[in-house]
Order: sequence, then C-alpha cells, then structure tokens
Amino acid sequence: MSERPLRVAVTGTPGTGKSTATGLLADEYEVIHLNDLIKSDEKFWTTRDPERGSLVADIEAITAHLGDWSGILDSHLSHLFTVDRVVVLRCAPGVLEDRLRERGESREKAAENAEAEALDVVLSEAVAEHGLDRVYEVDATGMTPEAVAGAIADVVEGRRPPSAGTVDFTDYL
Repeated sequence: MSERPLRVAVTGTPGTGKSTATGLLADEYEVIHLNDLIKSDEKFWTTRDPERGSLVADIEAITAHLGDWSGILDSHLSHLFTVDRVVVLRCAPGVLEDRLRERGESREKAAENAEAEALDVVLSEAVAEHGLDRVYEVDATGMTPEAVAGAIADVVEGRRPPSAGTVDFTDYL
C-alpha cells in the first residue's frame, strides 16, 4: 500500500457518475466539486459558449483560487490541474447518452458526449497530461454509485494499480 496522495482528480465525460460518487466520499475526504465553483462566481469563467450554452472555465483563476488544496477534485476538467492521481470514470456511450437525455440535455449534446466517450477523449487528455502511471480508468457502466465511490477510494488509498487503456467503447462508433 502506498502513501495517500494529496490531490486526486476524478474526471470523465459528463454523465459518467463523478459527482454522485464523489458526493458519497465527502465524509471521508475533502471533495471539491469544480463545476459548482465555476458556476458560483463570474471570476472563474471567461465566456459562455454560445453553441453549447456552457461556461468556458478560467483554469488560471481557478488554480489561483484553489491554492495549496488537497483532496478530490471532481469535474470533467479536473485532469487539467496539477494532481497526483487521475481517476477517469467511463460509461458505455449508449448508457451515457440515455443518462444525459434524462437530465434534459439536447439530443445533439448527448450524442456529442457519447461520441467523445467512445473516442476516449478525456482518457487521452489525462494520459497526455499525467502519464500512464498516474491514470486509473474505472468502467462505471452498471456499477452502483457506492461501488464507484469504493473504486475511487481504492485509488486514493493506493489499493488499485494504474489502468489506463483497459476500457474500449469503439464498437459504439
């Protein structure tokens, strides 16, 4: 068992279960829900994407605000920050698309996110930024939120080895 890292990113395509799972860990670890922070103050975003209606995060402003943080950083953007380990939650694209539609996302946005999941977009970014030895891929398809939280805790506590590249959803394409 290795020493507990100070900073762990939990990332993944929107709809993979990041906020639900990390919410279950809030009693044991400091959890920062980055998307809530971004929405809370205009100083954390630069503009609104007119096509998607989403906010464009100001990574530099957020980094300055977080300072010398520790814990779990939850967001589809969390892998863009300096962290010790990155957990990339994955979900079968068809399931992901259904979840996003149930949340009220447009058909186009849900399909775009499902395609990004099939193409390993977030995983590829995380590996490029942090290397294979610090990325932990978790296929959350069909897992309960408690099981996903347990997998994240296993990464935080050093009970799970790095595992980038173990999930393949290219058949969706």
